Amino acid sequence: MLDLVLVLAFIAYSVSAGLRARKVASRDLGEFFLAGRTLRGWQAGASMAATQFAADTPLLVTGLVAAGGLSRLWLLWSYGLSFLLLAYVFAGPWRRARVLTDAELVELRYGGRGALALRACKALYYGGVLNGAALAMVVVGAVRFTEVFLPWHAWLPEAWFSPVVALVRAFGGQFVAISGAAPDVAGADALISLVVLLGFTALYSLTGGLRAVVATDVVQLAIMLIGTALYAGAVLAAVGGPGDITAALVAGHGEAQATAWLSLWPGDAFAPALLVVLVLPWLFQASADGTGYLAQRCMACSDEVEARRSGLVFAWLQIVIRSVPWVITALGLLVLLPPGPGPVDVAAREQTFVQGIDLLLSPGARGLMLVAMLAALASTIDTHLNWGASYWSHDVYGRLWCEALRKRKPSGRELVWVARAANVALLLVALILAARIGSIQAAWHVSLLFGAGIGAVLILRWLWERINLWSEFAAIAVSLVLAPTLLAWSDDAHWRLAVMAVVSTLVTTIVALCTAPADPASLLEFYRRARPLGFWARTAAAAGDDPRAPRRALARALGHVVRDGLALYLALYGSIRLLFPLPAGGRVGAIAALAVSGALVLWSLRSRVE
Repeated sequence: MLDLVLVLAFIAYSVSAGLRARKVASRDLGEFFLAGRTLRGWQAGASMAATQFAADTPLLVTGLVAAGGLSRLWLLWSYGLSFLLLAYVFAGPWRRARVLTDAELVELRYGGRGALALRACKALYYGGVLNGAALAMVVVGAVRFTEVFLPWHAWLPEAWFSPVVALVRAFGGQFVAISGAAPDVAGADALISLVVLLGFTALYSLTGGLRAVVATDVVQLAIMLIGTALYAGAVLAAVGGPGDITAALVAGHGEAQATAWLSLWPGDAFAPALLVVLVLPWLFQASADGTGYLAQRCMACSDEVEARRSGLVFAWLQIVIRSVPWVITALGLLVLLPPGPGPVDVAAREQTFVQGIDLLLSPGARGLMLVAMLAALASTIDTHLNWGASYWSHDVYGRLWCEALRKRKPSGRELVWVARAANVALLLVALILAARIGSIQAAWHVSLLFGAGIGAVLILRWLWERINLWSEFAAIAVSLVLAPTLLAWSDDAHWRLAVMAVVSTLVTTIVALCTAPADPASLLEFYRRARPLGFWARTAAAAGDDPRAPRRALARALGHVVRDGLALYLALYGSIRLLFPLPAGGRVGAIAALAVSGALVLWSLRSRVE
């Protein structure tokens, strides 16, 4: 009963947040999608972190650790550099550009013929393909935990449940059933759970817009951090402590395997891929410059200082604060629910995160953890709905359909209603895709590959004035054509990623050099509004600025990224190694890493104050 009370309280708060913000959010798209540009940096950063604290991510972490040890988590941790680049290089220009969506930036950046077509293309690609895939992975994560805690087939009368089973059979989709139920029964359970969960999430997202999303995200993040900390504590209590986890891994699987699980440095077959892991995923990705909901949060901040602060808050929450309890839980579950002999069943190991909640937590703590998982789901779904709908309403319907084709200006309230309809459509797409995803990890690798093809051009368009719209068209084409080919030819995710990144960068650069530059007037307008960093000498001179100023600003920003990156990763390394030293190692290095990280943080804070 206590579990149910906590869940209902969470649902009531979320829905009320949407209703409270409904009136102001209905005025126009600026209020609905950017909260009137009034967010503080800590609010935007916490909302970013809540969005990526998805229901599927702790399951993904559990599967990655079981399959290859802590070193596999660099696939996630490497993105900290991207978050710091967002803070110091891109957040300010995003806020200064004063656009409503990242797709709208295309017309400001390039101008001339073809810009509208590229804007529409990017809106469809991000709002449809990439956003739908991301939502589908979150939905799969939700299914992993609802099938344990929400067995509708045992609760509902047969007359109510049978039509849902028939619908699942007719649909042909099949969710992975770890609970032992028949696939169509598990699918019916999942469908009912998702309709309920996604329904209440859509309710406050549809009504309150970004204001409601951020208001709920902040509370949801706090719940998620508290819940996962309690879960990690329960795991430690069940095993005996961090030292007992290490000892149990050695005793149960041998020192070599225990070291492989605990090592933060890739070894064996994974070692040659280290450069790929540490460089390519965070640099060559679909949101390399913040494109998507990260840019949306920056654009919604009250000024560029708050936008920069949001990126820094996000980086620390994402890489250090949320990672430590997940690492404790993933390693503890290897002891409490040990994997069997032979290759690791990734989907089954992902599910152990949910099984551990049911096994280890008392009713009150389990209820809090259930709310935390619901919050993780809701905070990701609401962002993807709000952000994805911005493309369909503002770029596709408003700019392309109404203004370009119908030659009329749509009203603000009309666009808000289109945005709400787009939310419903996105939910249906996510459900269809989720029914065909096996493991979260496999789907995640596919999404990385598609995103890698457009990462380079997203960064270069801010840093190099020579990039034009044909470069962006070429990058999208490379991604759409080469990704399916690489998926058919190779099972090596790192090799595929490297090939995609190299080919995409070469094609982007060659196209930029072999085609006409962007319209000079558009470049000048973009430079004056956004003040980008990097290689903008000609445009800066045309604006009356020192041609060397953008390059110097970029050099300073990259220096800040290096300094804060060292602080971030030393704190991460020190925290994990202090808890879990290697079987043959000690804790001296961990203490030194934490001390250096603290000194770098103080330096960073002092420089910002000065």
